[in-house]
Parts: sequence; structure tokens; C-alpha cells
Amino acid sequence: MTAQKFRKKPVEIEAWQWDGTALGATPIINWINDSGGTATYWCDHATNCGDDPHFIRIRTLEGDMFTSPQDWVIRGVKGEFYPCRVDIFEATYDQVA
Repeated sequence: MTAQKFRKKPVEIEAWQWDGTALGATPIINWINDSGGTATYWCDHATNCGDDPHFIRIRTLEGDMFTSPQDWVIRGVKGEFYPCRVDIFEATYDQVA
């Protein structure tokens, strides 16, 4: 048996790029939570985060995943949410007019 080739089916997704700020995280978190998902603004320290990096924590089908600044947050074809790195997003998706 040999490997077979496959092409991804063309599907439209919704996505939002996070700018890394708390202000920019708010509408993304609201979008996820209002659409049946679970997301929070998160840092590594429970108190006194200061200048420590912050993330958007998203509950996904595979467990909690963390969105870093400039990552895209995608709502998939079944309504699931997950983060996607910029380079992977740009290689995978074209913007719909």
C-alpha cells in the first residue's frame, strides 16, 4: 500500500487576529464565549502579572490552548474555536471578499 494524496475541501471560516493587548483580547473572548465556546484572558501568574506575557486561553476539542499575540483565532466548520499561528494561517487561508 502506498500513500495517497488529498486536497483540503474549500471551506469558509471566521477568524480574528489578536494584537496582543487586553483591549484587543476582549472582543475575541466575547465572540468565543457568546458563541458557545470558552475563553479567558490569562497569564502565567495568578496574581501580580505585571509585564509577564498574557495569552487568550481557549478550551478546544483537544484541551486548553493558548493564543499568543498576532495569532489568529479560528471558528471552525463545526463551531469549534482554536488558535492558529500566523505562518500557518497565511499558508492555509485566503481572505474572502
